[in-house]
Amino acid sequence: MAHPNFLYLHSHDTGRYIQPYGHAVATPALQRLAEQGLLFRQAFCAAPTCSASRAALLTGRWPHSAGMLGLAHRGFALRDYRQHVVHALRPHGYASVLCGVQHVARDASAIGYDRVLTPKTLRAGEVAQAAADWLLAGPPEPFFLSVGFVETHREFPPPALEDDPRYCRPPAPLPDTAATRRDMAAFRTSARLLDRGLGTVLAALDAAGLADRTLVVCTTDHGIAFPAMKCHLTDHGIGVLLVLRGPGGFAGGRATDALVSHIDLFPTLCDLAGIDPPPGIQGSSLLPLGRGDDDAGREAVFAEVTYHAAYEPMRAVRTRRWKYIRRFDGRTRPVLPNTDDGPSKDVWLAHGWRDRPVAEEQLYDLVFDPNEACNLAADPRSAGALRDLRERLARWMAETDDPLLRGPVPAPPGAVGNDPDGVSPKADPRPLA
Repeated sequence: MAHPNFLYLHSHDTGRYIQPYGHAVATPALQRLAEQGLLFRQAFCAAPTCSASRAALLTGRWPHSAGMLGLAHRGFALRDYRQHVVHALRPHGYASVLCGVQHVARDASAIGYDRVLTPKTLRAGEVAQAAADWLLAGPPEPFFLSVGFVETHREFPPPALEDDPRYCRPPAPLPDTAATRRDMAAFRTSARLLDRGLGTVLAALDAAGLADRTLVVCTTDHGIAFPAMKCHLTDHGIGVLLVLRGPGGFAGGRATDALVSHIDLFPTLCDLAGIDPPPGIQGSSLLPLGRGDDDAGREAVFAEVTYHAAYEPMRAVRTRRWKYIRRFDGRTRPVLPNTDDGPSKDVWLAHGWRDRPVAEEQLYDLVFDPNEACNLAADPRSAGALRDLRERLARWMAETDDPLLRGPVPAPPGAVGNDPDGVSPKADPRPLA
């Protein structure tokens, strides 16, 4: 197939907390998609923050290489919006359409989509119906359709009857309390709404007779909006759901443990469409994995944070066995505004989270410590792994011209952010430059 269609389905703050990854979060539409396609068990975002993660996926470049160092609605932007995937596809006949959340530009018109659909709200049901109506109306082919859902971003809806807090388990980093159980129950309800929306779009794709010639890319930006998850470089923050279904061998209900990054999706689309990727692409095509070569994954993945609600420069490298995280701000306490407000955050705050130390360097053995709770950076038995990952990270930063190598990274003119010593991201932001 010379030019397959591309349907890019993406959610907010979902991590891997969905049914196909074994969690008690009912997502039947996502489960069906996984059973029809290829489920990536070890997929990672390039940044556990909203705009930087999406920018990396849509440009095939690391966030600092693309210029997206913070949040679009707070004044950060891509260095060049012509790097967005729609501009690589357009010369080859692709129509590009946006429906719902995009979060890589303050104004969607800056991106360059051919058409922007306008659902009444950004809630899953209305975004999904607008996308479904477009698919059922006989769209031009080939197309790139981006459908973005605000779910599972906070604020969550109240827990539905099916999500009784008495029978919920909080995510791994958190204690099992009444407050954290209720918080997770509300997340589950938000995930149900997301799944219904995804199901509506996928059903429309089938009804329109487009499924066989459309690659579905279903993912999320980063981990869930709980403490030590979103905006953190542990797997709780950078691990993401990723399912591909359609042309290229992405079929059959298979799962792969190959290490892959969001930046690999742009070159995958180009490869499948027979398009030479533009200069500067830093990802690698996933087509070999679609064809069954599970040895084609990465040796290591990298991830970064520079700005979120507040400045918190961090970089990380992850191999199959090890994770290394380095902070560059000299802080010894958490940057609390970079965790969304909610009941689980309140639990940690009430028990002294603000005064818990953070280490400049962190090293985790992911085989014996998958929750990344025991920092081995000072353990002499892990000195070889520490040295290797330090060198890998330093080499990657140099090869990609990471601005952190030149010292603190300035924000662009007009950008705003929170005081790192504050508590809530909802506090009035201040100019950063």
